[in-house]
Amino acid sequence: MNPALEQFQFAPLFIDIAWGLLGLTIILIFHGSGINHVIMKFESRTKQNLELRHYNWVFTHFYVSFMLIALIHISEILIWAVYIIQLGLINDPVKAIIFSGSCYTTVGFVEDILPPGWRSLAFFISFTGLFSIAWTTSVMIGMTNTYKDAWRQKYVKFFH
Repeated sequence: MNPALEQFQFAPLFIDIAWGLLGLTIILIFHGSGINHVIMKFESRTKQNLELRHYNWVFTHFYVSFMLIALIHISEILIWAVYIIQLGLINDPVKAIIFSGSCYTTVGFVEDILPPGWRSLAFFISFTGLFSIAWTTSVMIGMTNTYKDAWRQKYVKFFH
């Protein structure tokens, strides 16, 4: 067997993967629960508003829902930061937040400051950001369609 391969220890990688999968699961459950709550409230309220021709309320619910979804994403970055701090990987809360946000948004503007043996955790933070943002995009498309319907109904006289 290759001597270099013999020296490579797989255990730290598997531990990192296990902690990464746990964090990913926590975040996706949090995201799914939060976004589902927001979209269900949006749909029930806007349905009533459309029936009553309260179009401005549809617009208001759209923007409030958008802000709540943004807060869900910010919360997820904070959850990752707390998770990293609790694992003892980064002690400075500000650095943990900035690192988590950089990975979550996949912008990557911060260098990897995780200790050796934990560097692949950044991939899991990125996966949660990618999955959560894609999920949010699909939800926002449906919300935008409701918004457009209200807009058309409110201003139908201008379209004919």
